[in-house]
Amino acid sequence: MTTPLTSRFPYAKGPDGSRRLGYGADYNPEQWTREVWEEDVRLMREAGVNVVSLAIFSWARLQPTADTWDFGWLDEVMDLLHAGGIGVDLATATASPPPWLTTAHPEILPVTASGETVWPGARQHWRPTSPVFRAHALRLVREMATRYAGHPALVAWHVNNELGCHNIHDYSDDAARAFRAWLRARYTTLDGLNHAWGTAFWSQRYSDWEQLLPPRLAASHPNPTQQLDFKRFSSHALKEYLCAERDVLREITPDVPVTTNFMVMGGTKGMDYADWAGSGAVDFVANDHYVVPGPQDRDELSFSANLTSALADHRPWFLMEHSTSAVNWQPVNLAKRPGDLARDSLLHVAHGADAVCFFQWRQSAAGAEKYHSAMVPHAGPDSEVFRAAAGLGRTLSVLAPVAGTVREPARVAVLFDWESWWASEQDSHPTSLLDYRQEALDWYSALLAVGVRADIITTRTGLETYDVVIAPVLHMVPATLAKDLTRYAEGGGHLVTTYFSGVVDENDHIWLGGHPGALRELLGIRVEEFGPLLGDDSADLDNSTTGTVWTDRITVTEPDVRVLARYRTGAYAGRPAVTRRTTGSGSATYVSTRLGRAGLASLLPELLTAAGVESELPEAARGRVELAVRRSADARFLFLVNRTDAPVPLPGVRGEVLTGDVGTEGELVLPPREIAVLRRPLTT
Repeated sequence: MTTPLTSRFPYAKGPDGSRRLGYGADYNPEQWTREVWEEDVRLMREAGVNVVSLAIFSWARLQPTADTWDFGWLDEVMDLLHAGGIGVDLATATASPPPWLTTAHPEILPVTASGETVWPGARQHWRPTSPVFRAHALRLVREMATRYAGHPALVAWHVNNELGCHNIHDYSDDAARAFRAWLRARYTTLDGLNHAWGTAFWSQRYSDWEQLLPPRLAASHPNPTQQLDFKRFSSHALKEYLCAERDVLREITPDVPVTTNFMVMGGTKGMDYADWAGSGAVDFVANDHYVVPGPQDRDELSFSANLTSALADHRPWFLMEHSTSAVNWQPVNLAKRPGDLARDSLLHVAHGADAVCFFQWRQSAAGAEKYHSAMVPHAGPDSEVFRAAAGLGRTLSVLAPVAGTVREPARVAVLFDWESWWASEQDSHPTSLLDYRQEALDWYSALLAVGVRADIITTRTGLETYDVVIAPVLHMVPATLAKDLTRYAEGGGHLVTTYFSGVVDENDHIWLGGHPGALRELLGIRVEEFGPLLGDDSADLDNSTTGTVWTDRITVTEPDVRVLARYRTGAYAGRPAVTRRTTGSGSATYVSTRLGRAGLASLLPELLTAAGVESELPEAARGRVELAVRRSADARFLFLVNRTDAPVPLPGVRGEVLTGDVGTEGELVLPPREIAVLRRPLTT
């Protein structure tokens, strides 16, 4: 990052000036009368709130017409919050253009791949590449920055909101012009572009830059590299817009840090956040995360928080949004069980969050999100939700010593790559059933199941500090990455990769000579033809696991390759299914089928033992407890998370109990779905 994140993080401060963990919510006072505002501040203090995000969807209120402004109400709210000791993460209010702007300038509205206009009536109805929208938005940003520069409540700027949530892919004429400019910068010449796009296929060769378009609705499958480049461009265009707002804010308020809320969660994949964070687009990383109920829901929360930590270079980050209870946008919106409000929040803290905020403070009485939970629900403060929120505030106050600490690196890493995600799931592939993120999550869940702590990393992260690097479905492997992975394994690291890895280069061109292409020599195997499975098909392995989705017809090409498992059934019965090659002082393992989290959990011990990696947890807690570690200059903070609905004993685990009802004498016991935080001196 261009700016050290820890020096730009908007820490809340205690009475003695020490750092505190941030706590709060999105606050939308414009939805309520002035009589409610003072009660809000009083209740915020009662709940331990010390920071709120303000004015996120306030453009129409702040600028009622093109030529009028109304900041009086926001001045009053800012002053009230400051008087209550509450800092403001002030949004630039550009997330949803007001009706007067879209009426006067409908050319700012996004266009779908099929040519349909995305009309007003919801939110994010604007084109990232529209010069008209940008001019109006930056005018608003400048007005806000000028007005609130120096306001004592202002602790951070919040650019727009959830950039790309609804408008990541715009196919308008504005987007087409910007796409051409991006392509010129990337390829310089049409010959370079024609080579990268493989335009000799289907008579697609371009002879003029003006012929280039986004991959709009076509008669058949659009050019795959055109699709991939449009994904790259779309992420870049949003980042460029983010930086345009950021630059205005830095010009006027250079001492106030700037961020925007990422959405590292579930299937949200259009924004390459590794690029956004790694290029210094923000001063500190912030994220929104919502749990989708299911068998791996809390593992997914842990995975996403862990990945957010990687984006923040393992420095503290800001949880900008999550929910106190039910959301409003899932097919069935389940309320959280008692204790889950705190558990979910503290699991983010375990993975590096130094601020915990909810959407939103007070539950809306009208609008599309009126059924979305909040810190103050429809029932008011005399409610279980508000009492739980206030209890969390007290817990976060106790955890003040954690503020400013960093996540302690693990010995195992799972490599996550946005471009492999995009490319591996495009059309015209061997199967449409492949799910990149699910494969990565399954490996993470399997590591949790064997009690081994792991980091989620990106291709920007150095590999050398890890004993084991797992790179599932690393589909896109440029030559430089192939060299890095080879160097890692030959230097003593233990690489594990899977089916459909190493297949293409950065232009989505096949590495010829047999699969897995760029990794073929390192792995010591060759695959002539893929063996995807139909939805209901499976193949049993001789290690008592079962593969689905994919199989490979593997030929071993090097004598130092050991076959760890073979197919017992299916078209490739008797052939290798899992191989490991010793190379240098390390190894390279290939898993040719989707084993799921249970199958991977049974395979992992052999892979980890080869690297000398074992669980840090007592045997009775392995698989039942997740461990995350943060550390300061003189202490380690152990976050112990009960993954089950039963109490779990922690024999031999010692430390000062900061929070968690685990007992203080004798053997510690972690209650069901509870998190305990222990502090140990570094010498222990």
